[in-house]
Amino acid sequence: MKNISNKAAIDKLIFALDADNYKDALSWVELLSGHVGMFKVGKELFTAVGPKIVESIKERDQRVFLDLKFHDIPNTVARAAESAVRLNVDMFNVHASGGGQMIKEAVSAAWACADKLDRTRPILLAVTVLTSLNNTDLAEIGFSKNTDEMVLRLAKLAQTAGASGVVASARDIVLLRENLGGKFIIVAPGIRSANATIKDDQKRTLSAYDAINTGADYIVVGRPIRTAKDPLKACHEIVQEISAGLAGK
Repeated sequence: MKNISNKAAIDKLIFALDADNYKDALSWVELLSGHVGMFKVGKELFTAVGPKIVESIKERDQRVFLDLKFHDIPNTVARAAESAVRLNVDMFNVHASGGGQMIKEAVSAAWACADKLDRTRPILLAVTVLTSLNNTDLAEIGFSKNTDEMVLRLAKLAQTAGASGVVASARDIVLLRENLGGKFIIVAPGIRSANATIKDDQKRTLSAYDAINTGADYIVVGRPIRTAKDPLKACHEIVQEISAGLAGK
C-alpha cells in the first residue's frame, strides 16, 4: 500500500463553485481554501458575477478551473482561450465536438498568450460527452455511436489536436487510459461520495474512490459537499476516499 500525502489527495479535488452571486461564492472559497485543490467556476456563477470571482479566488492564492466549455468557430474560441489565460486560470475547457481545428487554434492561442505573459500554461481540456447524457440521449440528438464510442472518438480527436486532456465521465476512464495512455489528463465531473444516496441529473458517474483508483487525475465534486449538513466534514471524507483510491492503484 502506497503512502499518500494529504496534500496529494487534496490537489486532486476540484470543488464546483455553483453559486449564483459573489457573496455566496466567496463564502465557499473562504470555507474550503486549503481543503480542496481547485475551485471550478461555471456558467451560472461566471454569468452572474463575471471575471471578478476568478480574480478574487486568485488573490487568495487558490487555483481556478474556468468551466465555460467554449464551443464556437475556431477564431472566436481562440480569442476566448487568450482571455482565459489573461485571467490567469489554471485550467479551462472547450467542447471537443467543436472539431479538431477549433481545439488546435485554442491550444495555439492559449500557449502563445501564456508564453508572452511569462505564465505557466494552463491545462486545456476538451469535453467529450456530458455526464448527464447516456446512449438514449445521444440517439435522440442524432448520433449513431453509443457513449463509449463517442467519448473515445472525441478524446482521440482532442489528443491529436494538442489538448492537455479531457473532461469525461468516470465510467469512461478505463477505456480512455487503455487507448490514450497514462499522461493524458482526465478530469471526472459529477463525482459522488461512496456513501452518497443523491439522485440527480448525473447518469454516468462513480464514487471518488473508484474514479481515482481507475485513473482520474482530478475529480469534480459539488453537491455532495455543498448540500451536506457539515460541508467541511464531507470534504474531508472525500479527500480520504481519494487517498484510499491513490493508495490502492
